[in-house]
Amino acid sequence: MTGSEPGSGRRFPASVFTRGSEPDARFSLANERTFLAWIRTGLALLAGGVALEALGLGIHPGLRLTASVILIVAGLLTPLQGWFGWARTERALRLGNPLPSAPLALPLAIVVAVVGLLVLIGVLV
Repeated sequence: MTGSEPGSGRRFPASVFTRGSEPDARFSLANERTFLAWIRTGLALLAGGVALEALGLGIHPGLRLTASVILIVAGLLTPLQGWFGWARTERALRLGNPLPSAPLALPLAIVVAVVGLLVLIGVLV
């Protein structure tokens, strides 16, 4: 870039936008929507963890607290997946490389299943 082209101003993060060439805007916008979906997922996990502990719902206290803490920790980690996933994908788009996978997708699915199992056991006990 020479500095006179559209979009050549400083963009954050430089580690993404100083590499390769500008991809089709549709792909960058889709990547941004995926990032926002990770943010919404993180908010839902946080809200679920707080609600589970705050409402009680007749679930065994130890299992309820464990499930709540797991949800809250997952809710704190999920936005990190969103940010780093967005950056990795945007770099891949700019460089014409294959798109990366989401490393936290499987662990997050396991977390949700474990929390569901804890809640189920907590209701039955």
